[in-house]
Amino acid sequence: MLQSYTRKEVGRILGVEESRLRYWERLRLVRPRTRWGARFYSFGDLVSLQALQRLMEKKIPARRVRQAVSLVEEQFDASAVPLHKLRLIEWGGELLVVPPGETQPFDPIRKQWAFPFERQAQSANLRSMSPRTPEELFEAALQFEARPETLPEAAENYRRVLELAPDWIEAHINLGVALYQMGFAEEARAAFVSAVELDPKNGISQYNLGCVLEELGRLDEAIEHLSIAAFVMPTNADVHFNLALAYEKKGQRQIARERWLLYLRHAPNGPWADQARAHLKVCSEQPRTPSAPIPFRKKK
Repeated sequence: MLQSYTRKEVGRILGVEESRLRYWERLRLVRPRTRWGARFYSFGDLVSLQALQRLMEKKIPARRVRQAVSLVEEQFDASAVPLHKLRLIEWGGELLVVPPGETQPFDPIRKQWAFPFERQAQSANLRSMSPRTPEELFEAALQFEARPETLPEAAENYRRVLELAPDWIEAHINLGVALYQMGFAEEARAAFVSAVELDPKNGISQYNLGCVLEELGRLDEAIEHLSIAAFVMPTNADVHFNLALAYEKKGQRQIARERWLLYLRHAPNGPWADQARAHLKVCSEQPRTPSAPIPFRKKK
């Protein structure tokens, strides 16, 4: 059997924050396998992640990598090419790609084969003096997210991203998560509402909005949004867990029981499995103090 690695193991091996891994997964730059509610990375995924790290160090944003890969897939009629099968080259601030079976770098934006002409130092200096792009601000926010004491800086960077790119759903979601972790539940709700308004079919936006509404005691609204999230992401165990909590608080214990069972079906060995089983044992007995919700999720 091929070696596989959990998200925590990958973070420890490569020194990558889990928030950044989740973001790269959402962009489909890596596609770990899902089993028992956990994600497992192959050796090829590790190679892809190392390539992404090198590009990030050279100030190439992840969204630009996603755009380049998508264009290469489109222009060379190749679908879902694993990142580790592409050679990615940073050249003068641009991203070039050597497609599978080729030896020459291709510029996917200009749709032409590239040649290694040196860029003028003046152009490089002008680029270094330009304002930070939304992608660069987003990457900075991800770094600030890694420590609780720098969450205000993360939130401020996400706000600056949204000033420049107001339709960036991930920035709305991540701003909401940062605000919630700082104790600003109402402000977090507003950020999640903005994400839902941009894309009502986004399961993570609906999930996070449902969670914060549950926290605020607005159970009917919480159940409405969590139910949408469950419809969009039927195999996401955490959604069923939080729906069960909300129904339990409403006194609808039979529906809660169904959601506990769904959580255990999708994550029998998940981190909250013992709590779910404990709730199942007493779901027909006297009311109990509900558990705390599962922490908020970033966009996947």
